[in-house]
Amino acid sequence: MLKPYQKSSSSKKNQIEKMFDKISDDYDFLNWIITFNSHNRWKKNILSLAKKLNPLNALDIATGTADIAIMLASIPNCKVVGIDISEQMLDVGRKKIKKKKLEKLVSLENGDAEDLHYSDNFFDLVTIGFGVRNFQDLEKGLSESFRVLKPKGCLIVLETSIPENKVIRFLYSFFTRTYIPLIAGIFSKDKLAYQYLLNSAESFPSGKKFKNILEKVGFKNISIRPKLLGSSTIYIASK
Repeated sequence: MLKPYQKSSSSKKNQIEKMFDKISDDYDFLNWIITFNSHNRWKKNILSLAKKLNPLNALDIATGTADIAIMLASIPNCKVVGIDISEQMLDVGRKKIKKKKLEKLVSLENGDAEDLHYSDNFFDLVTIGFGVRNFQDLEKGLSESFRVLKPKGCLIVLETSIPENKVIRFLYSFFTRTYIPLIAGIFSKDKLAYQYLLNSAESFPSGKKFKNILEKVGFKNISIRPKLLGSSTIYIASK
């Protein structure tokens, strides 16, 4: 199993929590630099899709610094809960929510995607932005998302992927293997964290492989929408 700190004997889940706690202060800034702000445009794509569903409540899993949760709060009459295992990332998110005066619409909680403390059939919408590849047990985490969704509820996942075109895939690999380590080396407090994020992106079962996993846990009507030549992908699925 791929983990941030391979020499450590602690679980992947504990390592992920520790890793994001360490990089929380610089996470938004580095995300902006590494993706040239493309991540923000992709998250807005999630919002556009979500608005068409008119959800009354939404759960943003692996909410991190709450970008997606804050965006979802713009949907009329929608209450949003964001969960993450990193308390330091949540602290950054809470500051952003307070600054935008969204405390009545968005609440952030420390929570585990693989053990959600919500009733069955509770949420209209579940979103996960760049989080599923950090699950310790991918199928278990997705099964929990399925469980808490209402019948006909929707799951929207944004995750990194590898371009299928060989030429684009080569250029993508060259870029990520040179640019990301360079930026992380200059700005990050934890170089191993960004090495893990790079490696996990390359090893994640994207595209049809991820679709098959979604189907296995019960999702249907699955749509795959590649972004930026396939370097990231949005998956939409219903219960």
